[in-house]
Amino acid sequence: MLSWTITFLVIALIAAVLGFGGIAGAAAGIAKILFFVFLVLLIVSAITGAIRKNG
Repeated sequence: MLSWTITFLVIALIAAVLGFGGIAGAAAGIAKILFFVFLVLLIVSAITGAIRKNG
């Protein structure tokens, strides 16, 4: 999922450089959403891993 975030971030940067503001904004928004989803899944995974090691 992190690779998708990086992909959309690169698309947003390229679109911004070329002057496509709407596409750049949409791609940056998608990248931001995917990043936060990835972050939540990482935290949940770390918590469940810690619980399994202790239990």
